[in-house]
Amino acid sequence: MRRRQFIAGLVSAVTWPVVARAQQPDRMRRIGVLQTYARDDPNALARLAAFEQGLQELGWIVGRDIQIDYRFGGTDPDLYRKYAAELVALAPDVILAQGPIGELPQATRTVPIVFVGVTDPVARGLVVSLARPGGNATGFILFEFSLSGKWLGLLKQMAPRVTRVAVIRDPLATGGVGQFAAIQSAAASSGVELTPIGVRNSDEIERDVTAFARGPNGGLIVTSTTFGNNHPDLIITLAARHKLPAVYPFRFFATSGGLISYGPDAFAYYRLAAGYIDRILKGEKPADLPVQQPTKFELVINLKTAKALGLTIPETLLATADEIIQ
Repeated sequence: MRRRQFIAGLVSAVTWPVVARAQQPDRMRRIGVLQTYARDDPNALARLAAFEQGLQELGWIVGRDIQIDYRFGGTDPDLYRKYAAELVALAPDVILAQGPIGELPQATRTVPIVFVGVTDPVARGLVVSLARPGGNATGFILFEFSLSGKWLGLLKQMAPRVTRVAVIRDPLATGGVGQFAAIQSAAASSGVELTPIGVRNSDEIERDVTAFARGPNGGLIVTSTTFGNNHPDLIITLAARHKLPAVYPFRFFATSGGLISYGPDAFAYYRLAAGYIDRILKGEKPADLPVQQPTKFELVINLKTAKALGLTIPETLLATADEIIQ
């Protein structure tokens, strides 16, 4: 119940202005926010509430000295591109963007952009280097690809009998390719057979996971993808139905019934993004603000799910968990 009340409070923070004392600016500033989550996704609302709270702590009050224009593209790339153009047309002072933000630099080379949850921004052409971005974009990397190899190690700790692993990933995204490559490297020394599964639609995932589960000693790794992050319940339900031990990239998967998650603290980098936007609104340039990598990772274990799968969690793993769900 306490968790529901907490989320409800965060959702309210996104919706309602908060009265507080801060220095009144010369004009109302405008922030555009572009997300790959659905508009009603509770995880997106909670993260954006953390973002607004971060702005408030820095003296910026929504509805008084800043206006925020939100756009939620969900899993529709065409809608995401449309909203990117819409936000640029509004001439905001800065844009906060999450997801495959390649459309934004194509739409503007002048509006400052702070990104969150991007993998390998140098390879994607978003910045010249991490230390000196050089253009109109900077922000926060989701994680290094090497983290993906750790997911396989965690899966083997949780379920030592697993010899076959299905990997849900996006083969068309840079992040999807990099994450899968890191898992392949880890699998080469562990004798695990990998089966990649695409994420184009729900029917494809359900069909391929069902086919994979017909074989013995199977497990599942869910990489970070736009589709998967928007449909956690679907993937968690498939893993439970087919008795597949599974590792997920974010905490909300484990709190929704997934076995184990290991990944960055998403709330932290939304609060950090508020700090970068504050600095940009006060005159600093994205080109001079280094791209930052996550420093905090969360390990969350769902004991209820482990029990349903007949798994005994090693004490060493329990001792290192940041959160254990009973």
